[in-house]
Amino acid sequence: MSKKIIASAQAPKALGPYSQGIRVGNMIYLAGQIPLDPAGQLVEGGILEQTERVLTNISALLESEGLTLAHVVKSTVFMKDLAEFEGMNQVYSKYFTEKPPARSTIQVARLPRDAKVEIEVVAIDAAA
Repeated sequence: MSKKIIASAQAPKALGPYSQGIRVGNMIYLAGQIPLDPAGQLVEGGILEQTERVLTNISALLESEGLTLAHVVKSTVFMKDLAEFEGMNQVYSKYFTEKPPARSTIQVARLPRDAKVEIEVVAIDAAA
C-alpha cells in the first residue's frame, strides 16, 4: 500500500525528519503536534492556550484531507504536568463534542520546545 504525505501551511512544519501526517488508504496518522503557530513559534500562555493551538493545528492537517475532528478515532495526549489535566480537558472537550475518540493521556518528563502539551491522533476517512 502506498503512503501519502499530509502537509498544511496552516500548521507548523515538521521540526525534524518526519511528516506532519501520513495517509495509508483510509487511515490518517498525524504526528504529535505541539503548540507552535504556523510560523514555528511557541504560543504564549498556559495549558489552555497551548491546548487550543495544538487542536487548531490538528484540525488544519485534517482539513487538508477533507476531514474534521469527527473522523478522529484515537488520540494520545502527552503532558508535562498532569496537574494541568483539568485545563487541557476543558479545551479538548470543546473540540471533541460528540462521540469523542478513545484517548490515552500520559505525563512525560519533557516535550519539544518545553511545551506543556503534545497531541497525536489517528483518524479514519470512511468515504475513502
